[in-house]
Amino acid sequence: MIDSTHKIPLAERVRPKNLDEYIGQKHLVGQESVLRKAIENKNIPSMLFWGPPGVGKTTLAKIICNELGLRFYQLSAISAGVAEVRKVIEEAKKWGKVLLFLDEIHRFNKSQQDALLGAVENGTIILIGATTENPSFEVNNALLSRCQVYVLEDMGKDELQSIVDHAIANDEWLASKNIIIKENEALFLHSNGDARKLLNLLELIVTQNDNQNNKEIIIDNDSTSQIVQQKIASYDKDGEQHYNIISAFIKSLRGSDPNAAVYYLARMLDGGENIEFIARRMLILASEDIGNANPNALLMALSTFQAISMLGMPEGRIVLSQCAVYLATSVKSNASYRQ
Repeated sequence: MIDSTHKIPLAERVRPKNLDEYIGQKHLVGQESVLRKAIENKNIPSMLFWGPPGVGKTTLAKIICNELGLRFYQLSAISAGVAEVRKVIEEAKKWGKVLLFLDEIHRFNKSQQDALLGAVENGTIILIGATTENPSFEVNNALLSRCQVYVLEDMGKDELQSIVDHAIANDEWLASKNIIIKENEALFLHSNGDARKLLNLLELIVTQNDNQNNKEIIIDNDSTSQIVQQKIASYDKDGEQHYNIISAFIKSLRGSDPNAAVYYLARMLDGGENIEFIARRMLILASEDIGNANPNALLMALSTFQAISMLGMPEGRIVLSQCAVYLATSVKSNASYRQ
């Protein structure tokens, strides 16, 4: 029996190692796609992966590194700084070209991003930066001009199901269990399109229902929701939950779900999130995802930003909620942004 209490997380154990195992992002790595051809031809420029959490940014970077046969260095802009970047550049000078994966690159300020310019331009390193934020706003122009930007999309239900099926079939511990998925709606709902969160939830459900008698482990909507509700709703405005919840909030607005939008807004406000940060994200969304389909959305978001600056909290929460509902229920179009 495999010990389930001291092991590598499921998401890491079943991480795809090549393009054939990679699930999702067919527009980037599907047959005959531009990025896949570039990988197969081993002609990869520095690039930025822009997308929500858990859609395969880190995994794709590692696959690219394996295909190119390079040394892989991974840093997080949350904890790393210029000193760590320079150390990687020195390693590249010693060993030859390396691949640097910089997660949350938008967290680097301008001077920190500038430290990457020389090594990117002369090819000492191949940089793959990952961000949940729009690079046009969060990455300085000098670095942006040296990188190709690729947008990674939310996981669809079919892709999420494929990830679950792959994990159950290929993970040694899960494969030893008699798992039956009767319903998957709650599993997908609570993972919010995040493959990492989906696998963490699957592992939690199986662990809590594990037994030594090879009995069936039934996964349905009620049992999944009960397990999720047992976990205290948390929000750490300086940690991972900050990015998870703001991402869920934006997805709710983009997906025209006002109830979910207000829920995630309340989570952020209760956790002490900066209200100007929230308003700024709604301002960006009003232009990117609504645009000229409803020009008043941008005016509403701008008025909200100005209003909360004057009101502050707690009154500002009313204005933010009003704007969130308006944006969520507005007709959507990203035509201006795409063109």
